[in-house]
Amino acid sequence: MLRTLISSSIRRTTTASSIRTMSTSKPAHLNKMYVLPKANETVSKFGDFRTVMWTGEHSQLVAMTIPVGGDIGKETHHVDQTLIFTSGTAKAIVNGEERDVGAGDIVVVPAGCEHNFEVTSQTPLILYTVYSPAEHNEKSKHKTKEEGDALEDEGNDEPPKWATGNN
Repeated sequence: MLRTLISSSIRRTTTASSIRTMSTSKPAHLNKMYVLPKANETVSKFGDFRTVMWTGEHSQLVAMTIPVGGDIGKETHHVDQTLIFTSGTAKAIVNGEERDVGAGDIVVVPAGCEHNFEVTSQTPLILYTVYSPAEHNEKSKHKTKEEGDALEDEGNDEPPKWATGNN
């Protein structure tokens, strides 16, 4: 019992210390609340394949619009990803498991899981995704999937060091 208490105390201290260290170099915008009014209406106004909305020390909010007949692309991240669908429908494929998803649904893709989302509706698939920690450059705005893929392949879509814990 004592060993468990000591171990638990050390983990809490280490975690708090790590958070304080990472916080010392954070940008000023992280000291303010970010509000996106009427989010389910707002995301459709972006229209680009991917637009980074907000990047924090431990997560990143991205708006995405996937065209009819398109997909997000088969990928595997080293970060957790949560997708919140606001319009359209898709076939979700995560580690080989398939499910139909659409507006109002949320899918969590843990780090290391291969996944893709293929549009099945006659309207674009519109969603927000939260990466934890950040996956993209804080200023990323990709008109198309091809543009986003090219920038990633070239190493030009990396998250800022302060947002990955690698600072």
